[in-house]
Amino acid sequence: MSGQFTMYTTPWCGYCHRLKSQLDREGISFDIVDIEQQPDAAAIVESANNGNQTVPTLVYSDGSAMTNPSLAQVKEKLAALA
Repeated sequence: MSGQFTMYTTPWCGYCHRLKSQLDREGISFDIVDIEQQPDAAAIVESANNGNQTVPTLVYSDGSAMTNPSLAQVKEKLAALA
C-alpha cells in the first residue's frame, strides 16, 4: 500500500466521488478499495460502522477509522499522524 490511508468505497457513492476529487486536488495519496469487488473489505467497513456498510470509510495507519469525513477532518488526522 502506498497511500496514507485506505478509502473504502462503492462505484455509486456520491460522497466517495466528492471526497476523492477533493483529496486528488490536494495531492493527498490514498488507496481505494471497492467493497463490492472485495467482499472481505465490507467486513472492515461494517466493523468500523456498527455493522453498516457506510462509505466512504477511511482507515488510517494507526488503525483508526472515519466515516464520510470532510476534507478538513482528513487533513487534521493526517497532520496528527505525521
